[in-house]
Amino acid sequence: MKKIKLEILGLSSSQSQTSSFALVLGETEGNRRLPIIIGMFEAQAIAIEIEKIIPNRPMTHDLFKSFANNFHFTVEEIIISDLKEGVFFAKIVCSDGLKRMEVDARPSDAIAIGLRFDSPIFTYENILAEAGIVLTDEADDEGAEVKPEKAKAKKEVATPKKGDDLKNFSVERLHELLKEAIDKEDYERAAKVRDEISRRN
Repeated sequence: MKKIKLEILGLSSSQSQTSSFALVLGETEGNRRLPIIIGMFEAQAIAIEIEKIIPNRPMTHDLFKSFANNFHFTVEEIIISDLKEGVFFAKIVCSDGLKRMEVDARPSDAIAIGLRFDSPIFTYENILAEAGIVLTDEADDEGAEVKPEKAKAKKEVATPKKGDDLKNFSVERLHELLKEAIDKEDYERAAKVRDEISRRN
């Protein structure tokens, strides 16, 4: 199965879930994005390594690296390996130079560990095809011709209020909401809408 290389594009705090963050991955040779909702601790571990901040005491992912180094293991790559009912799965591919092993992990932990080893991140085409969000640079011609008052009204209709249940929207409306969330770069919202669309298929 063909692997697609990903890179970390952003990490933003959740607007609707306390202590949650949206980790946005993007394919290095394409325009698809893969947003994954992660916890606060894992987001902190990822942010600390991206910013190269050295904590006073080793964090769990730093401990994993020290443990691996002492036993002469290295992390070769991280693979976002599966998606089941809106939940992502990952594998940490390790090697001691002779033997290669795959360790199951949550994507957030796998990426936090992979960053500490400068390991590449991959996923498979079928996962990006199912859960990836495509960014387009095309302008909305229809929106450009609408008068300001009508454009405002259209926006209010298409955007659900906080607390609205996505289950109440039609598939057509969900696709509209997905496009709007992508245009606003609200990847957390886009991930939730995408998951609801996936559940209907």
